[in-house]
Amino acid sequence: MPAASTASPQAPAAPRNDDFLGHPKGLYVCFFTEMWERFSFYGMKALLLLYLLKYHLFSDDAGYDLIGAYGGLVYAVPVIGGLLADRYLGMRKAVVLGGVLLVLGHLGMAYEGHAAKLVNGVAVRDETALQVFYLSMALIIAGVGFLKPNISTIVGKLYEQGDPRRDSGFTLFYAGINVGALFSALICAFLGETYGWKYGFGAAGIGMIAGLAMFLWGQRYLRGHAEPADPAKLREKVGGLSREVWIYLGSALGVLVLWGTIQFASRITLQLGGISFTAALGIMLATLLVFLIWFFGFIARQCTKEQREQMLALVVLIFAVLIFFTLYEQTYGSWVTFNDRLMTKDMFGMALGQYKPTLPWSLFSMALSPPLMIAALIASDRGRDGLAKLLVALLALGLAVATAHDVVLVPQTAGSLTYLGAFFIVVLAPLFSWLWPWLARRGRNPSKPVTMSLGLVFAGLSFLPLIAAAKVSGGGEMASVWYLVAAYFILEIGEMCLSPIGLSAVTQLSVARVVGLMMGAFWLATAFSEVLAAQLAKIASVEGLSGEGAAIDMAAASLKYGELFSMLLWLGIGSGVLFLLLSPLLKRWMHGVK
Repeated sequence: MPAASTASPQAPAAPRNDDFLGHPKGLYVCFFTEMWERFSFYGMKALLLLYLLKYHLFSDDAGYDLIGAYGGLVYAVPVIGGLLADRYLGMRKAVVLGGVLLVLGHLGMAYEGHAAKLVNGVAVRDETALQVFYLSMALIIAGVGFLKPNISTIVGKLYEQGDPRRDSGFTLFYAGINVGALFSALICAFLGETYGWKYGFGAAGIGMIAGLAMFLWGQRYLRGHAEPADPAKLREKVGGLSREVWIYLGSALGVLVLWGTIQFASRITLQLGGISFTAALGIMLATLLVFLIWFFGFIARQCTKEQREQMLALVVLIFAVLIFFTLYEQTYGSWVTFNDRLMTKDMFGMALGQYKPTLPWSLFSMALSPPLMIAALIASDRGRDGLAKLLVALLALGLAVATAHDVVLVPQTAGSLTYLGAFFIVVLAPLFSWLWPWLARRGRNPSKPVTMSLGLVFAGLSFLPLIAAAKVSGGGEMASVWYLVAAYFILEIGEMCLSPIGLSAVTQLSVARVVGLMMGAFWLATAFSEVLAAQLAKIASVEGLSGEGAAIDMAAASLKYGELFSMLLWLGIGSGVLFLLLSPLLKRWMHGVK
């Protein structure tokens, strides 16, 4: 990426009619950029564990360790990306840099090399392909670090302070995340498991190219809000090079550091007395210890009584979020392997008939969505609002028809069924967006601690259908996929309960001068949950499998999965009840924050 020119960068003037369907046109640019970024991210994530186990013949333990280390890093690095964008780069340059890194990473994932083979019971792997794979993961981690925290910040800047459309704008923006996640599983996971892993990973990369192209095309609609706060500071020479060039060079070096870190964090086991744990977990525990030392020192010396109690309430809420996502991330770990090994995949019994679709229709509807949206925005610029609305309606209809076709008629795989999470969020979101205001008008809207408790309880209850499924498969019969559908439905009710808490609690309860640091703590807690989820999933590891078509002892495997799911059931319910008992105290500590 070239350095900034000597003149202060100016975004091209937006058209006079800058609103479309009641929101700034820049919102739709951000919507599609984030949709494609999440499409590429979740498309790769849906395939990752199965790819490691079936193609590179990783053991279950090694596979879980790697996805845990990857998940931890991918949620920790945005703290750095957000900081660099705020102080120097500006959000536009950070998003473009992140998009370029993501494109390179996802396309690198498409390089398979040679499949691993068992020689005398030992997996012989293509080490060159594995190093390309690790480098690609490092590029993706760095790319998410620059793009994820900054694209949402741009959305906030599109609205004036106090603009009543802001909340609905963010609701629409977050819908882009779920649309991307939904179609990523239906397309990338299906292609990867049906035609070859490289096609699934390659589709994710092409999706990110579409997102980056949409963002670059739509710059004029962002009103200049994404530009650097101090362009002169960015151009300032340091050691003969501009600060901007140093940031890009540092990013490249950071990718190399991540390349080594993800291998170290997932492969190295540390010993503490008789306890062994991965380096990833050790790093997270050390980070937690440092944070807690700082936190208690800060609230003891620099906070009033009210601030101290609000900060304590916030940390308790963050720990609850950590527990919730430790349970939730089983959807990309133990739920995927359980479904792959011990469950049926076809929900409606129609995918096995005479009609055999070679490609999901979602592939075509998603490919048409950027040109249709661009055409709609151009039509609106020219005052042809009727045509613009018609194009958007066609886009939405195409996505809906494609979803119905692919869910009912396309044979599903363990990876593609991860679409259920995003599907139920899309279905439940309108209901919950009506429910919370309805309860609030009647004075019955539960407090944040109570809502948090409900989210944890539902997360725990989501494992009940899977416990029942494990009992069925333990008898030698493949369990019905509808157990998985029920589990996802219950889990997403929990997420809808927990979602109002999240980041809003950080901004409401944190002391103003450390709100950025506490936001970082929130994302680090999410990173910690990824690592913990992987470590817990190892309870159900089934060793001795040799990739595709490997025989499995259904009774023994079902017993392991049943033990894991039972433990997580009680972890969710128990922590939910505990936080419910603490809710009166937490509500008092919040001092009126709703």
